[in-house]
Amino acid sequence: MGLFEYTAKHATTGQILKGSMDVPSRDEVIAFIRKNRMILVSVREAPTQVRLPAMRKKVSTRDVVIFTRQFATMINAGLPLVQSLNILSQQTENKTLKEITRAVVYDVEAGNTLADALRKHPKAFSDLYVNMVAAGEAGGILDTILNRLATFLEKNDALVRKVKGAMVYPAVIMSVAVIAVAVLLLAVIPTFASMFASVNMELPLPTRIVMGASDFLLRFWWALIGVAALLAFAGRAYYRTPDGRKAIDGAMLRAPVMGDLLRKSAVSRFTRTLGTLVSSGVSILDGLEITAKTAGNRVIHDAVMHSRQSIAGGETIAGPLQASGVFPPMVISMISVGEQTGGLDSMLAKIADFYDSEVDVAVSALLSLMEPLMIVFLGLIVGGMVVAMYLPIFDMVNTVQ
Repeated sequence: MGLFEYTAKHATTGQILKGSMDVPSRDEVIAFIRKNRMILVSVREAPTQVRLPAMRKKVSTRDVVIFTRQFATMINAGLPLVQSLNILSQQTENKTLKEITRAVVYDVEAGNTLADALRKHPKAFSDLYVNMVAAGEAGGILDTILNRLATFLEKNDALVRKVKGAMVYPAVIMSVAVIAVAVLLLAVIPTFASMFASVNMELPLPTRIVMGASDFLLRFWWALIGVAALLAFAGRAYYRTPDGRKAIDGAMLRAPVMGDLLRKSAVSRFTRTLGTLVSSGVSILDGLEITAKTAGNRVIHDAVMHSRQSIAGGETIAGPLQASGVFPPMVISMISVGEQTGGLDSMLAKIADFYDSEVDVAVSALLSLMEPLMIVFLGLIVGGMVVAMYLPIFDMVNTVQ
């Protein structure tokens, strides 16, 4: 038995009817339609539902960019929509995206718009993507919108990679420091401790502190892991609450050096997203709502949503953005000028291009600052522990002399 979905037209009224039947073959469906005096429009086996949370391979931004570029090229060349999607489903290397594309083809053939078909797969196609496709379909400029989408996705992905790259270096150094300290405390220090225990002498304070830390870690390592896991769980739960997320995101924006990088990347992301949506024909209210959802920071989200309320009340975008204290004065002024002159989309694109370069500068500044700080940090921690364990040996040598 298989599940078949059909579309048929009533012979007298012309009403379109859709349904599904669990039968051995499609011939059974055709026979049923003819028996009920309906005109067959389409019938096909229902596609297997794609469950992205349990998928084996994630649909990356790069996969979506390639898909979008190829789609735009085929639409611009005059290929029909369904034929273009069929070609994409055959040549897409990502298996998950291939299955999604086949499902989209089925939905389009069943009479759904492309935007509605894409909306069923939010893990691959975001709200921004779907709304821009809908605007492209409505305006008859789908190929232009798809090219614009691909460019936006590429620049946004590059921005995310820059910020993540800046955070990887200190995370790696901290991980190395933790591993080095753990090895010293668990494997090296106990050897020194047993050696000092055989010698009846008073140990210096730094040595006693390091040996105490080693003994505590050997006895209660399980408790430390449990406390760390509990704190991580509590922090994650707190971050999921609106107040918690706002407090943590606000603290991250106020952090020295790193906060400046996050602020500039948030401004770039906001302006590029909103500018792309507005220039593609999406209404300013829908554009602000989508931009708020993709902000990645609760403080930015709230500021954008306040701007949306301001626009809905007949006021400007710039006022609430300025009140948030997140956006620099230059950004507020340029947005205000864009609103007054009717060139908001182009003004937002200029701001985004400027802050993309600012993010590059901020990443370079962060890395150049973090490198010596991390080296000094590692030297103080590891070197301090080594020196503390050698202090008694120096005392013993001086005593012998």
